[in-house]
Amino acid sequence: MSRSPGAAPAPRLKSAMMSSSIGIDFGTTNTVLAAKTADGIVQPVTFQHADAEFSSFRSVLAFWREEGEWLPETLCEAGPWAIDAFIAYPTETRFFQSFKTYAANRGFQHTQVYGKRYRFEDILAAFFEQVNARAGGAAPLPRRLVLGRPVKFAGPKPDAALAQQRYEAAFRRFGFEEIHHVMEPIAAAYYYAHKQTRASTVLVGDFGGGTSDFSIVSFEPTPSGMHARPVAFSGVGIAGDTFDFRIIEHVVAPVLGKGSKYRSFEKLLDMPQSYYHSFARWSDLCLMRSSGAVAELKRLAAASVEPEKIERFIALIEGNVAYSLYKAVSEAKTQLSRDESARLTFAAAGVELDAQIARADFERWIARDLAHISASIDDALAKAGLAADAIDRVFLTGGTSFVPAVRRLFTKRFGVEKVDSGDEFVSIANGLALIGEEEDIARWTVDECATGNGVA
Repeated sequence: MSRSPGAAPAPRLKSAMMSSSIGIDFGTTNTVLAAKTADGIVQPVTFQHADAEFSSFRSVLAFWREEGEWLPETLCEAGPWAIDAFIAYPTETRFFQSFKTYAANRGFQHTQVYGKRYRFEDILAAFFEQVNARAGGAAPLPRRLVLGRPVKFAGPKPDAALAQQRYEAAFRRFGFEEIHHVMEPIAAAYYYAHKQTRASTVLVGDFGGGTSDFSIVSFEPTPSGMHARPVAFSGVGIAGDTFDFRIIEHVVAPVLGKGSKYRSFEKLLDMPQSYYHSFARWSDLCLMRSSGAVAELKRLAAASVEPEKIERFIALIEGNVAYSLYKAVSEAKTQLSRDESARLTFAAAGVELDAQIARADFERWIARDLAHISASIDDALAKAGLAADAIDRVFLTGGTSFVPAVRRLFTKRFGVEKVDSGDEFVSIANGLALIGEEEDIARWTVDECATGNGVA
């Protein structure tokens, strides 16, 4: 397997590194970097891949082996370049997706990559090394790093202190002299309120790929600038990826045999649900090509009441087009945020899907998820000891904040005039970078904010 050079790295990080600090919003799905440029403006670092410029860098990493002069060499890539490598050679590539979810997992000690042990901090360091290189990392990194962290890390018993230790172990390798941890919604609140001059109590809703976090922050003007006092935090492990899966669950999976029957002796049995659990991650579908699943699906197709559906599923796996399918689902979800209906179309490897999705149906599918999000908002208010009318402003960030049903949770409770948003994908990173320019940065960090209510 030969490494694909992709587009030449765009030398954007050099100009961004004129500041003494950098903010990094390391997310489950995407990572964003921001810093102050030479002209004094804080803005996200941009990248370029396949003639497209972007600031949200996919949080994925791929390793593979190439023959060296003496011994095979392990190579790696991150972001869209990692996706390219994995799609081209899924069975020969070790692919890491959503690896942030292991940060606070004490049970995760290491994983093997071509005979070498990789701890979480090794994976994160390898990822950031590629991010830095793709951003044109010839310039030295600044001395101060401000890292975002969720209110609640993923996992049944997450260890936030362990996650922060692992973050620091990874980023210390790059020469950062100071590393500060800031709650992601605090960074979003700072970005929203740093130019305001009036006292206000702000509720921030931060919707990522894997989690939705909420914080209540009180801002008060002082002679030395705006002072923020964290009041309460809450969070839930439901966000954009969950909403994508609801579309797959109700529109895509049934076309591929979910809910259908097959004959076993004289009985009619349901298709095993385990095959459709793989739809939670597109990369798992790619790996089904070499797992023996295809052979079993072919046996099930022969006994199926609706064999054409199972054959369609097999073609999807063998055609290695899972990533394209997931992009189509994401695009349909985005369209549902704008329109009352969206058409999900997909045609590849002999698999054709064409479905009209009504926004009303989509909202019905995510109703239980919305109830959990609503309960988390209630939890933040309860911890703060505040009624809804005590909130002066609501600031929403993250792609899921565009979903109308999500936005209604806030407009119904707080009023349309109080709900605001902007720079939904980069506001956290920009806020982290702005905090990094503060002289008294300690009052924004996790240690200081832990005195607020509701922080475990």
